[in-house]
Amino acid sequence: QLQLVESGGGLVQPGGSLRLSCAASGFTLDRYSIGWFRQAPGKEREGVLCISSSGGRRNYVDSVKGRFTISRDNDKNTVYLQMNSLKPEDTAVYYCAKGYGCYDSLSYFGSWGQGTQVTVSS
Repeated sequence: QLQLVESGGGLVQPGGSLRLSCAASGFTLDRYSIGWFRQAPGKEREGVLCISSSGGRRNYVDSVKGRFTISRDNDKNTVYLQMNSLKPEDTAVYYCAKGYGCYDSLSYFGSWGQGTQVTVSS
């Protein structure tokens, strides 16, 4: 079964940091682009960052530039989302998914994980 599992979410104060993990099982992650997405209450799911199989990065949302980074550890079959200088508006459920490229549309991504909640609040 092809599966992605997110972890690392939690409650953090504004200005704090979290590192999310996206672990793959049932397939070799390094063959795919992996995207991180988020969905805040009452809002549509949006792309955050994506890393291609060759290591290229794509940023989908300007508000995370300079604060969030994406990386992959192929030996651990895991992709990470390092989030620094967190803001209350980063509060959302964060998901990872795989694709054959860092495309614009979420419809090109599959094997969505169950998500991990990130709450930024004092």
